[in-house]
This record gives sequence, C-alpha cells and structure tokens, in this order.
Amino acid sequence: MAEFRSHPPVSDWDNYVDFESTSWPKKDRRNYWIIPSICFNCESGCGIIAYVDKDTLDVRKIEGNPLHPGSRGRTCAKGVVTPNQLEDPDRILYPLRRVGKRGSGEWARVSWDEVLEDIGGRIRKAILEDRRREVMYHVGRPGEDGYVNRVLQAWGIDGHNSHTNVCSSSARLAHFLWTGADRPSPDYAHAKTILLLSSHLESGHYFNPHAQRIIEGKTKGAKLIVMDPRMSNTSAKADVWMPTKPGTEGAILLAIAKYLIETGKYNRDFVMRWVNWETYLTTSRPDLPVTFDAFEIALEEEYAQFTPEYAESESGVPAHKILEAAEAIADAGTAFSTHSWRAAAAGHLWGWQITRALYFLVVLMGAVGEKGGVNLHVTNKFVPKHPNPPPAPEYWNELLFPKEFPLAFFEMSFLLPHFLKEGRGKLDVYFTRVYNPLWTNPDGFSWMEMLEDESKVGLHVALTPMWSETAWFADYVLPMGLGTERHDTMSQETHAGRWLGFRQPVRRVALEKRGTPVSATHEANPGEVWEESEFWIALSWKIDPDGSLGIRKFFESPYRAGQQITVDEYYGWMFENSVPGL
Repeated sequence: MAEFRSHPPVSDWDNYVDFESTSWPKKDRRNYWIIPSICFNCESGCGIIAYVDKDTLDVRKIEGNPLHPGSRGRTCAKGVVTPNQLEDPDRILYPLRRVGKRGSGEWARVSWDEVLEDIGGRIRKAILEDRRREVMYHVGRPGEDGYVNRVLQAWGIDGHNSHTNVCSSSARLAHFLWTGADRPSPDYAHAKTILLLSSHLESGHYFNPHAQRIIEGKTKGAKLIVMDPRMSNTSAKADVWMPTKPGTEGAILLAIAKYLIETGKYNRDFVMRWVNWETYLTTSRPDLPVTFDAFEIALEEEYAQFTPEYAESESGVPAHKILEAAEAIADAGTAFSTHSWRAAAAGHLWGWQITRALYFLVVLMGAVGEKGGVNLHVTNKFVPKHPNPPPAPEYWNELLFPKEFPLAFFEMSFLLPHFLKEGRGKLDVYFTRVYNPLWTNPDGFSWMEMLEDESKVGLHVALTPMWSETAWFADYVLPMGLGTERHDTMSQETHAGRWLGFRQPVRRVALEKRGTPVSATHEANPGEVWEESEFWIALSWKIDPDGSLGIRKFFESPYRAGQQITVDEYYGWMFENSVPGL
C-alpha cells in the first residue's frame, strides 16, 4: 500500500519519478533531479528543493526542503512561484548599454567583455587617482552574508550603501542599545506568552520560520498577544488583541513595565545581576544609596506615571486589556517571547523608543537567552569565514555616514541625492542591486533627478534580473541570476538554533550530474545571465590585471597559485576550512 509523504525521501532525489500535473488526466511520468538550495524571495533564507527535469533541465516545481532546520520543509507562495520568475517573458537575459538619454529607454546589447573592460577601467582609474569615495554599491536586501562586503574591502573602498535607514534601522538601534546585537531571536516554540509587535504571522519578519513556531507555541498553550491597529489574520488568532493608535505602543509597554515593577513580578535576580543599576543610581539618583533596594524605589518612582489609564488615554486600548496582557507576561516568567521589526519602530518619529520599551519587558522578565525567551541574534546566526579576508578600508565615505549625523546607526542612504545636489561629492561608478529607490523611497523624483544628471553620477550600473524604475535610468543593465541561478551562503536567526544555508544554481548542478562540465554558472543560465559572485571576481581582475594595486590577490585561487579563483573553489575553501562538521 502506498505511503503518503510530505516530501520524497532523500534516497530518491537523484532519480525521482513524478506525474506531470499539466498532462492530467493523462499519466505522463517525468524524471527529475531534486536539488536543494535556499530561497531568495525574502531574507528568511528558507530551504527549498528544486525539481529539475532531466530531459529539458527546466525547473518544474519548488517545494520546501525538509532537511532545513529553519523552515523545516515548509515554504510560502514566494518560494513556490520561483519557476514563474525563471520563465518571466520580461526577464533581462543579455547585458544592455544605454545609447540614448538616460531614462529614454534606448538600449543596445553589448558583450560582457565590453562591460567588464569599461567598468573595470573606470574603477581602476578612480583608485589610481585617489577617488575611491566615488565608487558605491547600493543594495536593498543582499540575500548573502558578507561576499560583496569582502569585494569592496579588497578594493579598499568604503562604498557599501543599503536601504536599512528606510527600513529596520530604528528597531535595530533599540535592540543594539540593550544588548550590543541589532536583532532579537525569539524562541516562540517554547514560549508561554508571545507578544507580537509589527511581526505578524502572515506578513512579518522571518514570516515562514516565525509563523510555524508561533503556531507551535500556541498549540502547546502559549498565550498570544497582538498589538496591531488592524484586525489582521494574526489579530484574529490572538488571545489578547490591542488595536493601538499607530505610534502609541510605547505607552502600553511602559504601563506593563509599571505593573511588573510595582507588583514585584519581575525577575529580581536577573535585573540585579545584568542591569547596570549602580551606574544609574550614581549618575541619575545621587540622593539615594547605591543599593538594589534603593534602585527598586527609584524604578517605581520612574515609571509611576505610566498607569494603565494613561496608556488607555494615549492608545485607545482599554486599561483592562492592558492589565490582562501584563498578567500574561508576568505569568510567563522567563518563557516570554517577543519581536519587533519595521512598522511600529520605523513608521513613527521616535519609533525606536517603542522597541526599546519592548525589550525592557524582556529584561524585566529575565527572558534573555532562556528557553521560550529571546536570544541575541549573534548566538543563533552562523557566518563562516570567507577565504583570504582583506583588511577594512582606510577611507571614510561621508556620503554614507556624514559627520553631522554621528549617531546614525546605518548609512544615511535616503539623503544621497540631496548630498550630491548640495555638491558634497559625486559618484563615478554607482552600482544598484535589488534596490529601487525611485519606487521605494518617498522622494523618488529626487532620485530620478540624481540619476539623470551625469555630472553627479558618472556611470550607473544596475545589477538586476528584472526591469525596475531605477534600472530604467542606468547606463548598463546587467542581468543577474535569480535565487536558483547563483551561489550564496546565508544564515538567519529564525529560531533557537543555528544553521547555514547554501544557495546553488540548480541547472548548473543538474548539468554536472548529467556529466556536462561547467566552468562558470552563466553557461547553465538562460541567455547571458551571470551570477553575481562570478561577476565580482571577473571585474576585480579587470580592475587589477597585473596585481599592482594589491586587489587581485584576494581573487586568486587558494589551490592554483596566481590563477583566478572559481566560485567552486571559493565556497569549497569555505566549507573545508570554516564550517565545522561538514
């Protein structure tokens, strides 16, 4: 009798036979290689398996990888639609160079040799003329851990820009001020009480890995508290739903803190050991003796004003609901798990204080690093050492971190067009990758104005698999591989554990399984689509062809002296030397 399985057994992955769904009712058997990788359609890094047709090498289906400890065989619609992306008729398949005015939409196909010679020559000239600050790489979500940072460091360039200051930097700052780590890692599966704040099951940060563990915790009896102005899907599942007025979440959190303090239901031993209460008393309350009893008095006085009634007047949430949430948190002890990322922290003036107040509850309960509590992301994330790491650049780029913003926690990326307009500098070579500020940023026309001005941006290179508003204003549009067409390592703090995921180009792997030698991923990709790792290696050799700039040595093979490193050698060295247990 046939056995129902969620996934094919690993023993069948090299020769799996399945029916072709589009041939129904005809029973059309197809032979597949099942090749593991990780998804690239958000930053959760969920494990996937690709069904690659042995005859056509088409990727026919994507499912979750049951061996991936973060996603545990589950994937969301973003992963499943990967074949649609691969077959998208609007994909960019060949390198293009602008031939008309920027933004005119006039393009000509060019060779990769022309592209590499032109871009590499410009960057080499900028380095030789001490204009390193004029080279910038601007990325949305990298989807990899450290590769491009290493490239820029090898070039001696402080040019890594991101979108984080219009995304998650407010929440990151709050976590960092508490712990020195800019992200939390909640252990939802073992929590007794879960408080969700801008981190909802159906749409929040680390959606799939978090959602399944929140449901797992709730199945075991955890109480779910949700702060959300909307009656979201998650709010509908909550034991306590608090529809706050946007931006008032901090008032509720401080009212809960007051309840925990005045009732003595906080973790006194943890606070005594880990909180710098002596410094607080010395600097802020010199009128009190430096004893923990005195600190408790000061703490009660400090938070006396944040009553449930005050929080109700600010947030619109009834005081009795706030007390219900406070009691659930008190009952959880160290098994109190929570998370905050974008909306509440990033969407409001002083929003970072909301997340700071949220983590205050975690500290009061002593739920740091405990089963069912909240870990630091550095304990649940594994980033392997890359081969031959270059030193940090000696050049400081004030277009990223201007001196008048000394407390900026991430690059001031949203001010870039305004800095260039003010004459603070210019960009000779500007790379954009998975970043579309014309659409993403609130002042899209400022970015359009910047990209149209060739005196401000000498050369704009868009690294992208698809067209975007920003790519339309590029000088070169270079087709980069999608998630199943590239190599990367990635790890995320999705749960109480550590894992490392390896993304690999599945058609290339399939060709190699067929016995066809592949020296570069673009040989397996459609058209002339390159993978980004190989692009940076080739470009670095064009920048420093003879090694005189000290750059080429960082892109030489660790196995073949003086030869250009291959992507297989790069990750092979990493797995051999910096990933224990392989």
